[in-house]
Amino acid sequence: MSIIEERMAEHKAVLEKTFSVIPQIEQASKIMCDAVSQRKKIVFFGNGGSAADAQHLAAELMGRFQKEREPYPALALTVDTSVLTAIGNDYGYDVVFARQVRGIGNKGDVAIGLSTSGSSKNVVSALAVAKKMGMKVIGFTGENSGKMAPFCDVCISVPTTVTARIQEMHIMIGHILCEIVEQSLIENN
Repeated sequence: MSIIEERMAEHKAVLEKTFSVIPQIEQASKIMCDAVSQRKKIVFFGNGGSAADAQHLAAELMGRFQKEREPYPALALTVDTSVLTAIGNDYGYDVVFARQVRGIGNKGDVAIGLSTSGSSKNVVSALAVAKKMGMKVIGFTGENSGKMAPFCDVCISVPTTVTARIQEMHIMIGHILCEIVEQSLIENN
């Protein structure tokens, strides 16, 4: 079996196991639909590939996913290098997202933290702050939800420890959530 076939087989196997988190995806979609229908913000954050996913998903909501519609208030806390480096330098990298959540988050907004390990200190810290502020909290993680789960209203734990497969499922789940939010709000307008 070639490396291509092996990776595709791994992806397929993880996808099959990911059907087990459909209830969590449904819960997350309800939280997001409720928030967007009330013009609450959705803020995304993560590190590395998860930062890229945060930016991607925020763009799908702010721009459009599949249908022409009004923009939804969504942003990624990973894009402003001046903010990230100022907070990192002055307060420490562990609070680069938490400080932003404190600055722009409001009760009823949604915080979505992405961490394949479930233990990224800066993601966990931001989720804790969001929860304390009365925001709705959604976590995207891998098989081991690590330290994130206690702070999440919904924790979507992809059933594998392989980072690449977790990231593949995260973007698929994110796309599903964007589609549900978009469809729900178009139908209700």
